[in-house]
Amino acid sequence: MIVTGGAGGIGAETVRSLARAGATVTIAARNPDAAEAVAVRLRSETGNDRILVSALDLADLRSVGAFVEAWSGPIHALVNNAGIMALPSLERTPEGCEMQFATNFLGHFALTLGLRAHLAAADGARVVWVSSTGNLFAPVFWDDPHFLFIPYDPLLAYGQSKTACVLAAVAMASRWASDGICANALNPGAIATNLQRHTGGLKTPELLRKSPQQGAATSVLLAASPLVAQISGRYFDDCNEGIVQQQRPADAPQGVACYSIDEGNAERLWSMAVELVERHRD
Repeated sequence: MIVTGGAGGIGAETVRSLARAGATVTIAARNPDAAEAVAVRLRSETGNDRILVSALDLADLRSVGAFVEAWSGPIHALVNNAGIMALPSLERTPEGCEMQFATNFLGHFALTLGLRAHLAAADGARVVWVSSTGNLFAPVFWDDPHFLFIPYDPLLAYGQSKTACVLAAVAMASRWASDGICANALNPGAIATNLQRHTGGLKTPELLRKSPQQGAATSVLLAASPLVAQISGRYFDDCNEGIVQQQRPADAPQGVACYSIDEGNAERLWSMAVELVERHRD
């Protein structure tokens, strides 16, 4: 199994739970030295020495390509967990992609696409896309996903990237079903981790907060539980399928926006993402 961003927050808790269940887990992290320190601790705590570390920078498609090239063997679960949130100012990758879209979605898309054969070899693999209620904030801005014309807004950019994660799961569920690959998206909930350093995660009402362990629960469910075997193309909240919203809820955000699970949008995003990855592959 692979967990991107598995060295901190809900990623580390996801690794912990999967390792305790006996899985071999690779932490894919931008800073492998820091990740190795986490892996050492998790090996000791879980009694599982099969927690590995590999370098991966999702904002750099060359790094993604190197990770894919180095991989061997089947993959039973890929948890696309790593992410950044609400960068205060507009940042771009060297290829000119908006940084949240590139990190949260496009890098994961390129990674998953590159690992397809290894996922298919597992005969029943699962791809888990960690989204959020941010999908309720914004659709994909088809004509300007990188904010070349639209005035940059941190939460709109974040919302777009998380909508893209849900749409990726929807498209993948139908496109890769013949390979025995299931794909689902989820909202982990409001957890005060380093991800929320730009938004003041501790400002979330106490009743709505989750611990990192609680936040990881839905990821672990989708990655490993027999309860959801063969379930694909869905969005989950609190270990249950999320409510489809026709407009943003007036109270606490919950569920998934109707545009985030639209099959036409999913196919449109797939085509756009393939073009972007191929354009910037080298």
